[in-house]
Amino acid sequence: MTPFLRKILGMNWLLVLVMYGLLIFGVFMIESASRHVSLSAASLGSYSSVGAYFASKQKLFILIGTVAYFGAAFIDYRWIRWLGIPIYGVSMGLMVLAMQQGDSVYQLRLGSLSFQPAQLGITSGILLISWLVQDLPKIHRWFAAPLIRIGTIGLLAVIPFLMVMKMGDMGSALVWIPVSIVALLIGGTPFRHLSCMALISAGIIPLVYFVALPLVSKRGPERIDIWLRMMNGQEVDISGAAYAPHNVSMAIGKAGWKGTGYNATVEQGALHAKGFIPRETAHNDYIFAVIGEELGFRGSLLLLTAFSLLLIQGLFIAFYSRDVSGRLLTCLIVAVFFAHIFESIGMCVLIMPITGIPLPLVSYSGTFVVICMFLLGMVQSVWIHRHAVPEVAEKTAQCPQATLSAPQTLLS
Repeated sequence: MTPFLRKILGMNWLLVLVMYGLLIFGVFMIESASRHVSLSAASLGSYSSVGAYFASKQKLFILIGTVAYFGAAFIDYRWIRWLGIPIYGVSMGLMVLAMQQGDSVYQLRLGSLSFQPAQLGITSGILLISWLVQDLPKIHRWFAAPLIRIGTIGLLAVIPFLMVMKMGDMGSALVWIPVSIVALLIGGTPFRHLSCMALISAGIIPLVYFVALPLVSKRGPERIDIWLRMMNGQEVDISGAAYAPHNVSMAIGKAGWKGTGYNATVEQGALHAKGFIPRETAHNDYIFAVIGEELGFRGSLLLLTAFSLLLIQGLFIAFYSRDVSGRLLTCLIVAVFFAHIFESIGMCVLIMPITGIPLPLVSYSGTFVVICMFLLGMVQSVWIHRHAVPEVAEKTAQCPQATLSAPQTLLS
């Protein structure tokens, strides 16, 4: 059996099936959610509807993501992690360039494709953290000190966090919080240091909310204030700033067990068809509201079950990782997916403020789908190469004299 065939047969096929199941489900829901998006006749071209146009573009990104997925899966992750430093530097430079474009969503265009460098920064940060936490102590034992490890993780996370907050993308910035927490936990930070950081963080929350947040985000404090008012049952302007959270939560709340049905019309009582769910962002930021309204509680429960199975598979693979780097890499990817899922669904059911963040593998999000599939390919790589011979064992095999020294000592 060739090594390539062994890798194919050794894949975690449950992870593959769940991932592609979510992708196919997302294509169908994007076609329904985007059918009311305003699109010019020139852009629509030969497509029969606006929904078919966005669904076709999503299929193209899935094809590109498939190449990224299997490429990352079949290559040993210990080689891919070396890309952490160059990609991290490039992503920081692209974020600076995006802030100078004057675009409201801070996107960069590459030919006919557009992407947000903030997502690339999260990917590079994951690769870099998982690499440095394991390999820096090999350079000098000074790097193994808890404070140095905390400082390394904090520095790598706080730079893109502040840059993304400066761009006004509060949703993508918040993803760094669970990623940093998981990095500290899996990285072996002592409990006393974690407790101290938790107390300090709790103490500076008022300063962050009342002083720092208004400086870096204009809409952030307003969205949090509206969310708190709605959670406490206070009066809000549902025709103004509270329009989206009110109507999105109403669409899910009134759907019941079965929902209004796929591609529901005005006659069927669909709030999405009536235009109450923001039409221009219904297929990306608010796609769970469309899913909840059209497919009801049973469809939403099925989606959450699939996401839970995906995350559990990630943790299962992390448990069988051959080294700290693979375990940390997998856990950080699980943290990224969990943060996106929790924020995207949470803001639609009013347990989180509106942050404008896509639902992984389901929302129409262009290059973010490719990035998600690449990250899952890295998880698959950890599983495929879990039995690979570690570097220390390889060096020992190349120097058989080292293996004979122990028995010789015992005989003497």
